[in-house]
Amino acid sequence: MKLLLERYHAFRQSVLSANKEFYQNLVLGQEPETMLITCSDSRICPESMFGYRPGEVFVLRNAGNIVPSYGQGTSGGEVATIEYAVAVLKIKHIVVCGHTGCGAMKALLDPDSVTTLPAVAEWLRSAENTRRVVMESNPNAEMKELVSVVARENALCQLDNLRTHPAVASAVRQGNLNLHAWVYKLEDHVVEAYNPASGQFEQVMAEEPASV
Repeated sequence: MKLLLERYHAFRQSVLSANKEFYQNLVLGQEPETMLITCSDSRICPESMFGYRPGEVFVLRNAGNIVPSYGQGTSGGEVATIEYAVAVLKIKHIVVCGHTGCGAMKALLDPDSVTTLPAVAEWLRSAENTRRVVMESNPNAEMKELVSVVARENALCQLDNLRTHPAVASAVRQGNLNLHAWVYKLEDHVVEAYNPASGQFEQVMAEEPASV
């Protein structure tokens, strides 16, 4: 807590004081073009990774960057957040960005590991489509191999879940919204984006990757 307060004080003394007009304008509203859905993992820091400033990106974070299907009972605030982003803020891009070494994804593949965590187990049921795709597509693979692919499959499966949301489905159909699946590799800090043309995740370059 001491570190948190010290850094807040430093923010007020340096960043805020040097950018007063910028922060005052934030009071007027927000117009982000992109929504980023990523994991709550403390090693994932969207601000550092993508260099955005307040007001530029609308962020939704949860364990496993999971998007519950529309109408699913375990939705929490995800459904409302997505609906607001699309219907009110008119977001143009939604990026589901998973990451390697994700604890939620490891638990998804090994349900017995969270038997003493009923809320976590219930939450992970929202990603059952991911688990089935990974397990059934790799029937003879060892756990180590499954862990290496689950983040990518999960990002794609969450795009499928996104399309069940009425606001998303409508915006995509009208050509007003694009969906993207990304994975951040902790081991080398590379971001990979799914390329529907090749059917593969490819390292993100300067140009904007295609939507799925």
